[in-house]
Order: sequence, then C-alpha cells, then structure tokens
Amino acid sequence: MPKSIIRKRVAFEILALDHVVLRVANAARLKRFYCDVLGCSVERERPELGLTQLRAGVSMIDLITVEGELGRAGGMGPGKTRRNMDHLCLRIEPFDQNALVAHLVSNGVAVGEIKSRFGADGYGPSLYVSDPEGNVIELKGPPTRTGR
Repeated sequence: MPKSIIRKRVAFEILALDHVVLRVANAARLKRFYCDVLGCSVERERPELGLTQLRAGVSMIDLITVEGELGRAGGMGPGKTRRNMDHLCLRIEPFDQNALVAHLVSNGVAVGEIKSRFGADGYGPSLYVSDPEGNVIELKGPPTRTGR
C-alpha cells in the first residue's frame, strides 16, 4: 500500500513551469529542432548574451550557448558527464518577498538576489535557490510588465 503524501503548507502555490534553460554547443541546430520539429517559435534573441528564447505553449525554453556570457558560468559544454540544464523556473503566486524569504530561510535554503527577470509571461520578480543536490531553481512571481 503506497504511503500517503503529506502536503506541507507553504507560503506560495506553484502555478506552472515558467521556463527551462538548456546549455547548448550548437544553438542553431537546437533552435531548428525545437522550432521545426516540436513547433516552438522564437520569442526573442539576445546574441550578446548567447541567449535564444523559444515559446513552448505558455512556457519557454531558453537556449544559452556554452561560449556566451550566460553559458560560460556553467563550465564545459554538455556531454555524458556534464550538465546541459542550467536551471528550471517555477511560476509562483503570491510573490510576497518577506513571506517567501522567511519560508525559505526557515527551511535552511540560501536565497539569491531578488530582482525583475524576463520569463514566459513578461518581467517579474524572481530569485534563485538550489535544491539539496545543487540543482538551481528560479522562483518567479507574476508579471509586473510584459514585452521584450
């Protein structure tokens, strides 16, 4: 008989996966695959950062080149023993900064800088945390403005 899952009350609710960031060696090849094969579309591109953002339904898939400004932080390119996912982003509500930080800190989680970042539904407040195995998670609040 399966154990029942006890849901702990937290200071927010996860609404959706906002975006996933993939570190890539060949952005053009991956852009073709995600757009031509899977039906994504280009949302915006920031070549100076090595960033291409693809629309995937209500979510986004960000491609960052390993040699670009954003990708260099992750070390060598993806391979069998190297990661290719930079982080995942969870869209949350509410984004009550004080309650959110208090909740995370009370659970022993180090909280990154809180600032406005672009995601699937526009610019909004976000912060980064790491799970116990070092996977990076962005918690992103509601949009404060839309646009590119």
